Amino acid sequence: MFRSVRHMIYDLIEWRSQILSGTLPQDELKELKKKVTAKIDYGNRILDLDLVVRDEDGNILDPEQTSTISLFRAHEIASKQVEERLQEEKSQKQNIDINRQAKFAATPSFALFVNLKNVVCKIGEDAEVLMSLYDPLESKFISENYLVRWSSCGLPKDIDRLHNLRAVFTDLGSKDLKREKISFVCQIVRVGRMELRDNNTRKLTSGLRRPFGVAGNCAI
Repeated sequence: MFRSVRHMIYDLIEWRSQILSGTLPQDELKELKKKVTAKIDYGNRILDLDLVVRDEDGNILDPEQTSTISLFRAHEIASKQVEERLQEEKSQKQNIDINRQAKFAATPSFALFVNLKNVVCKIGEDAEVLMSLYDPLESKFISENYLVRWSSCGLPKDIDRLHNLRAVFTDLGSKDLKREKISFVCQIVRVGRMELRDNNTRKLTSGLRRPFGVAGNCAI
């Protein structure tokens, strides 16, 4: 609603500038005034404000100088025009939705682009960051893992890929779009000692993969 009213106000401001410029021919000026009044009446309707009754030129009718029957007929005409405009926009929106659904159905597959900026997680050792798509209702992963090896210094182990950690999850078909929810899951696996507090050099182990953390967010 806010976006619709904002667009209408922008249109009214632009049209007002054209009217005040005094450069429009009389026929174009008359048509523009009709557009302005129609836009105002439409905006009043969707905001549940009073309907302003106007004459054929868009001027507000004076109830002191207009008969009750004429006011009633003008009100009927104005209400009908606004209702037709509402039905027309509703029909256009339905057509857009139908075309969009048809386009999705005709498209064999979709893709999800992921750009990893940083891993803000104090681990203390090297880690593996695994990203994948997950269906929480079926409790299963529906994609392969995108793996990034992260160093204990807080940077990618492959420093050449800094600021270039991108992946595309491809082959998401219409079946995937019909899923009620798809979550984007990030798993962090610590690679190093069995225990972070283990400082005994004789017992020191290395290269062990231990689950460290997990996070998820609704992707689709």
